[in-house]
Amino acid sequence: MNSVPDELERAVEATLFAAEQPMTAQEISVHLGGAAIDAALNQLREAYAGRGVELVERGGRWHFQTAPDLAHLLRREKEEPRRLSRAATEALAIIAYHEPVSRAEIEAIRGVQTAKGTLDVLLEAGWIRIAGRREVPGRPTIYATTPAFLTHFGLQSRRDLPGIEELRAAGLLDPVEEAFAVLTRGEEADTEAADPDEADEAE
Repeated sequence: MNSVPDELERAVEATLFAAEQPMTAQEISVHLGGAAIDAALNQLREAYAGRGVELVERGGRWHFQTAPDLAHLLRREKEEPRRLSRAATEALAIIAYHEPVSRAEIEAIRGVQTAKGTLDVLLEAGWIRIAGRREVPGRPTIYATTPAFLTHFGLQSRRDLPGIEELRAAGLLDPVEEAFAVLTRGEEADTEAADPDEADEAE
């Protein structure tokens, strides 16, 4: 790191270390009395580059994280976190590629009904948020991803989401391939009625 970091750089560093969650530059600035902190953030990022802890920016929010190549050193045995169901995984992918999107739009793309519990799981994980209501009859709730989603999957922004060819090359496409293709091309989803027998089971 710099041999003699200035006071503002040290203040930004201390603020981020003490923060319970990633912070935007504006939030850091407000915390430090309105100081201009862009230069300090860039200096800190350069100073920590290549070290065991790095300063990263994801979705406009800054935080310190363990260097990716050292993450295995900090893993401890713990209870296996709950895995996402197929329905939740598909819903999350649809929201990420086509946000903001309503539950009805998710169902139109998936071709089956989506249980309320499926979206609740994603909300509880902090990966999606309620982004308002669609200005159409019934004003349905619409969903979008969160900065926590970007952080968890190592994305700086939604522009870093893999394209259809990358997903196919990685062998990650299955019967929902057409849904991904529709999303990434921005085409209209199939709106045929869902088969009640194929609806998700309530969680």
